[in-house]
Amino acid sequence: MLQLAAVVKNLGGKSILNEVSFKLNPGEKVGLVGANGAGKTTIFRLITGEERVDGGQVSVQSLVRVAYFSQSVGEMRGNSALSEVISGNQRVHELNAKIREFEDKLSTADLSEEEMNKVLDKMGEVQSEFEKLGGYEIENRAEEILTGLGIAPCDHQKKVEDFSGGWKMRVALAKVLIAAPDVILMDEPTNYLDMETILWLEGWLLNFKGAILMTTHDRDFMNKIVSKIIEISAGTATVYSGNYDFYLKEREVRRKQNESEFNRQKDMLKKEEEFIARFQARVSHAAQVQSRIKKLEKIERVELMNEDEEMRILLPEISREGNDVVVTKDLSKEWVDTTGRKNVVFSGLSITINRQERVAVVGVNGAGKSTLLKIMAQEITPTSGTANLGPSISSGYFGQHTIEVLNLENTLFDELRYKLPDKSDATIRNILAAFLFRGDDVFKKIRHLSGGEKARVVLATILSHSNNLLILDEPTNHLDIKSREVLLETLKRYQGTVIFVSHDRFFLREMATKVLEIDKGSAYLYPGNYTEYLGRRANAL
Repeated sequence: MLQLAAVVKNLGGKSILNEVSFKLNPGEKVGLVGANGAGKTTIFRLITGEERVDGGQVSVQSLVRVAYFSQSVGEMRGNSALSEVISGNQRVHELNAKIREFEDKLSTADLSEEEMNKVLDKMGEVQSEFEKLGGYEIENRAEEILTGLGIAPCDHQKKVEDFSGGWKMRVALAKVLIAAPDVILMDEPTNYLDMETILWLEGWLLNFKGAILMTTHDRDFMNKIVSKIIEISAGTATVYSGNYDFYLKEREVRRKQNESEFNRQKDMLKKEEEFIARFQARVSHAAQVQSRIKKLEKIERVELMNEDEEMRILLPEISREGNDVVVTKDLSKEWVDTTGRKNVVFSGLSITINRQERVAVVGVNGAGKSTLLKIMAQEITPTSGTANLGPSISSGYFGQHTIEVLNLENTLFDELRYKLPDKSDATIRNILAAFLFRGDDVFKKIRHLSGGEKARVVLATILSHSNNLLILDEPTNHLDIKSREVLLETLKRYQGTVIFVSHDRFFLREMATKVLEIDKGSAYLYPGNYTEYLGRRANAL
């Protein structure tokens, strides 16, 4: 139903895709993986026609409907969230408009009986198609999707332009889901979604009968949804039949086989070249030498599989902190909205977080996870109660909006020079190199960086300070899977205490040694990892 055949794409004089070929069959759910900048989003744009190939062909079968969710939601304004979502099913939207036109014509008094019958006949055909496509149920379905994506029914009539960027993304995602296409292209659909919404979307996509081609930085999400992986690396595509975990294992097997084959050929070529060099001047061996030269010319050289660059994060030495790192007592936080109404986020929180614990803070959307972290980081003050850090505790804070306070006019080097004034120029370059900013990249202005690159700049700053407490609110947002795994391994090596919020289930399972659940304004500290916490919750239900 959809095929790329020997597709070539160049951007800025650089080859991004070099004879990429793959098929997407009906009902297939496929993960598109590769490092940032490998060309995944370019492939989506080539399929939708936003960009054109420089070679090869992209073909979509006739009558196959393709819907695309991208990180660029475009201009949405003037409609309520519900109306905007309904407009995502373009055909139903068009048919509904035609039905209204027919109704307007029928309401005019000057139609003859013959004209009225013609209008009724045409209206009947349109209504039949409208009903077949679920037009009469579309409002209910749109409401279900919006609610499933975390937008409460009371906000369905809210104007789209009044939503923040992250919530607009949910409206844009709902528009794609309501379209009922044959193929859904999804570029990072889980960005900005909380755990409950991710689980809802996961269930929806599992029940979707059409084909899916998607990228995501959420390893668990991809494992649940896809049964095939297409890896884009060094401009080429490699297909793996299985989910993401299978791909990792199979890729390692192929890498080892490739390395062995490369080394065997290297040894063989060395022997042949040594023979040629040794006997080239001897007339008696002329025929053998020529034969071996021709043989070498015909041999197809084995190339080593491309290895994507990884971050290599070095942690500074930190001072040993006391046992009680964070202590809260009767902690409460309230907000007063524009109408003067008081909203209690949580109250009476009394907890103690100890040295070297890695505490995951969990709870439904709006429970107050980010608020609690901000209070611990002394970014905001509580309404009542206390949240105290232990003696000799210095903290580093990564917030959901931390990347927005970077100085956009600074270069990467200048930004780190300002944030790390005690570091030498050579050390700053080494830190940036560890986060994959090398050479002239260090002189890029912050404004030209992607979200993932900005997140790496902030993490580079935080992890280069000698803090013995890290407070991290969604640190994996914008990071690709490989970068998330490198960050995870770094935090496991970290000798201090970590308090964090994440919606990445793999990260939660691997990272947490304790779980702090905020539920209905109260807090419960579970003395076990995330898997044990889920088990306890399941048994309690």
